[in-house]
Amino acid sequence: MRLLIPACAAVLSLSAPLAGAASGASVGTASDRGHVADPWALCPAPLGYDWLAALDLSAEDDLIEADRVDVRGKDVYLLEGGVELRQPGRWLAADRVQFTHSSSAYTAEGSVRYADPAVALTADRAQGRGDRSAVTLDAVHYRLRGLRGNGEAARATVEGDQARLEQLTYSTCDAPDPAWHLRARSVELDRERGVGVARHASLRVGDVPILWLPYARFPIDDRRQTGFLYPTLGYSDESGIDVRLPFYWNLAPNLDATLTPRVLGRRGVLLDTEFRYLTAAHGGRIEASWLPDDDLLGRDRGSFRWRHDGRLAEYWRVHADLNDVSDDRYFEDFGDSLQGRSISLLASELGVFGRGPGWRASIVARNWDLIDPLLSDLNEPYRELPRARFGLDRAPNASLRFGIDAEAVAFTHRLSGLESTFQRGDATRFDLTPWVEFPFERAAGYVRPRLAWRHTGYSLSHDWLSDLDDCPLFDCGFAPPPFFPNRSPSRSTAITSVDAALNFERSTSLFGDAMLQTLQPRLYYLRVPYENQDDLPVFDSRELTFGFDQLFRTNRFSGADRQADANQLTVALSSRWLAQADGRERLALHIGQIRYFDDLRVQLPFQPVDRRSGSAYVAGADLHLGDRWSIGLAQQWDPEIDSTLLSGAQLSYRGDRGALANVAYRYRRGVLEQVDGSFVLPMGAAWRWVGRWNYSLLDESTLEAFGGIEWQGCCVAWRVLGRHYVRNREGDTSNALFVELELKGLGSLGRSTEDFLQRAILGYTD
Repeated sequence: MRLLIPACAAVLSLSAPLAGAASGASVGTASDRGHVADPWALCPAPLGYDWLAALDLSAEDDLIEADRVDVRGKDVYLLEGGVELRQPGRWLAADRVQFTHSSSAYTAEGSVRYADPAVALTADRAQGRGDRSAVTLDAVHYRLRGLRGNGEAARATVEGDQARLEQLTYSTCDAPDPAWHLRARSVELDRERGVGVARHASLRVGDVPILWLPYARFPIDDRRQTGFLYPTLGYSDESGIDVRLPFYWNLAPNLDATLTPRVLGRRGVLLDTEFRYLTAAHGGRIEASWLPDDDLLGRDRGSFRWRHDGRLAEYWRVHADLNDVSDDRYFEDFGDSLQGRSISLLASELGVFGRGPGWRASIVARNWDLIDPLLSDLNEPYRELPRARFGLDRAPNASLRFGIDAEAVAFTHRLSGLESTFQRGDATRFDLTPWVEFPFERAAGYVRPRLAWRHTGYSLSHDWLSDLDDCPLFDCGFAPPPFFPNRSPSRSTAITSVDAALNFERSTSLFGDAMLQTLQPRLYYLRVPYENQDDLPVFDSRELTFGFDQLFRTNRFSGADRQADANQLTVALSSRWLAQADGRERLALHIGQIRYFDDLRVQLPFQPVDRRSGSAYVAGADLHLGDRWSIGLAQQWDPEIDSTLLSGAQLSYRGDRGALANVAYRYRRGVLEQVDGSFVLPMGAAWRWVGRWNYSLLDESTLEAFGGIEWQGCCVAWRVLGRHYVRNREGDTSNALFVELELKGLGSLGRSTEDFLQRAILGYTD
């Protein structure tokens, strides 16, 4: 008798993954978007399964209950009237069960019901042979309890790891009139191999078939299977209709590939490929695309990217990120985001990195491709083939720290056309900075005096000697490199700094909540003697963007080609308010300025000496009003010119059901002035609006604007989003349309909006 329940359970353990596999890609999609916590929250209670609410599956032993038991001879048992068979985690009920002991044959009739934590079903009849784990159920209605999937089958037959279901339907909508459902003439399931085969299958929206497959092979468990994925559909002005049909290729347990033919209405057919691999210590992916003979430009186009990360030993790892594109306009024509379309430099690097107790090391080769058609090749950074670094940081006791920062780089540059008149040849640079620090640390504050010595040397090739008579300075539209008669220039300088701060704290309140307020006044003195560096080339040094962190750096330039002279004192003050209940920061304030006691004489080529007496004042504030409102402010004001250099403000709101709003203002003197607003607005339980407007006040033009609407039903959702954006540096604009239909528990048709909205709206996935 106890074989009956496992046999019935076997049917559902084989058939349930049919729906689970189909739904795995999209279940939880609404939750991921922050719209509703439960993707099925808008669904009514399932009809016809009221008996599940009071069902108890906690039985610890096998139990059989019936109103009447009739023993017919020595071999046949007949149970009638409210028959219930219970096992741990399983329950079966029927009006009548007949069991033959000698053959293990059984028949259950009349309101056959079965339930376990994963599935519930009803059937008119169940029969089989328990010793062969075989069972046949007629007129089956089933419901997947976790995924809400439900459907019916005219007959389900299972024997061992094999099952066959005839006239099967599946949907996550409620019967009897589902908004969509899958239908198949027959489905064969093989649990041993983890695959299923459907014959004469169709996807219907209402009663209208929108997809028909004479044969379909699909996974029924977590094992990956080769096959087509759901297509996507989109539109843009420059490429026209955009249709993608991905094909997934399961090569091995640790290898797979995705091939995606992409039909672009105005350009042709592009092939996107992705290959992934994983071993015990290494993993990565290779992505490539190829568009032969672009119909708009009349040439082949494509891209390539290889990303790899691996562990070589306990302290060593390898990292690679290699990139290439066919032309300067590739990201402009095929990128989805404003940031991607504004890429000017495409970096590639391959390196080995090490980190251990008190030390770090790396050796990296880095190459750059300039992909901005408006910039000269002279703007392309030098290739580093390679750059080696080593750092040591030791603290033998609380009052002593010492270390060394060392770097060696081999630079090269490539030019073409007229710009090759000025050859930027091969060169090497080494940079060495030993240092020692004598910290005095206490809870009330600290003092950290540091002494360092920096030496930088070069070896320049003969190609650095340019014939300036061929093209006078600036007459060619670009600045030639300077003349370097010394092929081995060098620079040595001492760097002395003292960093000191006091820590104060007190209990207070803010907006009626108990707070712990901290106050930290901080002084940072830096002394670097002036060293004439005009005879040094510039490979990778740029003046750093000024901000609060820059107040405490030993160099205002990146790279090693320039070490700034300094005789300066930073005065800064910061304060924080921390909630005593949970330790969360509610308010943070900071302000600071550098006072210069000497002129800033070390500059990049063609830059004048800076004779300011002080830097701009840097101030900022971050305020969190509960869990919903936050305000961020940043300001840089230069007293020398009585003008604001940088200003920024942002107001954010987080509400229920994923509601959010962001308003921001960004200003950098002479460079940009923008306002940026974005929102997600739920309208009742089913509707929500999304949008963004990014406007340049400096150019009096829109950089990006989009708006969209989403409707969520119980088992169906659809989204429409229109976008207007600047597509290149010349200011050309374009339009795009996203249309997506989501059949919950199955997948999405159309172009997914999720990745795009994550990039475009701050906090979209929070």
